[in-house]
Amino acid sequence: MAKDYYAILGVPRTATEDDIKKAYRKLALKYHPDKNKSPGAEEKFKDVAEAYEVLSDKRKREVFDQHGEEGLKGGAPRFQGNTAFYTFHGDPRATFAQFFGTANPFDDFFGFDTNDSNAFFAVSGTTTRRQDPPIEYDLYVSLEEVLRGCTKTMKITRNVLKADGRVRKEGKTLTVNVKPGWKAGTKITFPREGDQGPNRIPADVIFVIRDKPHHTFKRDGNDLHYVAKITLKEALCGATVSIPLLEGGKTNLSFADEVVRPETIRRVKGHGLPSPKESGRRGDLVVSFQISFPDTLGTSAKQKLRDILP
Repeated sequence: MAKDYYAILGVPRTATEDDIKKAYRKLALKYHPDKNKSPGAEEKFKDVAEAYEVLSDKRKREVFDQHGEEGLKGGAPRFQGNTAFYTFHGDPRATFAQFFGTANPFDDFFGFDTNDSNAFFAVSGTTTRRQDPPIEYDLYVSLEEVLRGCTKTMKITRNVLKADGRVRKEGKTLTVNVKPGWKAGTKITFPREGDQGPNRIPADVIFVIRDKPHHTFKRDGNDLHYVAKITLKEALCGATVSIPLLEGGKTNLSFADEVVRPETIRRVKGHGLPSPKESGRRGDLVVSFQISFPDTLGTSAKQKLRDILP
């Protein structure tokens, strides 16, 4: 009979990631064979680990939702040759150790109710199992990536606690989906992806969005700033100034009947960066001007200017 991983964990099909973690934490402690010696507990411990591994992984959960256990393990028509998409490794203790950060929690803690999902993190005697402080990494993105959004794959190396109690270094790839308009300083947290070890809760791994310097534009919130260079003649006599756009192409600003002063500012509406909170809304492209003055003027040019200028 096909397994229903949602039923095994006792959560609805709409369960969130936190719901799934809470359910696994409670049931893994309840049925751990070192604590629960009742018939069938070890098999339930194994089923709970398998259910958690599937439902806590976005891709595996999608396949299970569409095709059930059969599709997940290679029986669905979409998998040519019946190649298994996922097969449980058969070691629920390894899943437990990765989740809790220790393979032998009952040697370190005592006097708690295994039906209490929070008891594992309580103080026992004089020992408190604390979480390591967060580990932060800077994640640099270009303005073009902020404009459209992007996906970044970040590789980390961490200590992993194996089921036999040994700690080994392993690499892991974490995927960060950068949303359009995210501002510098935005933090993306991967809970408990730091070093594992006995008597420790792995640190949260945090990626902090940073802006890469851009050769053309500067960012100010959702607005972009651009400095257009024009000559003194263009500033006084009028000109059409071509302005580049971050998304590609250009737009023209006309100053046929206007003197451009050093403090002149023009806004090109809707050509800044997207608002991360308001879909479809963008900031402005703010254009200021740098006026180039000639190094010298001839005598006749000076006289003409004296006659013309107030």
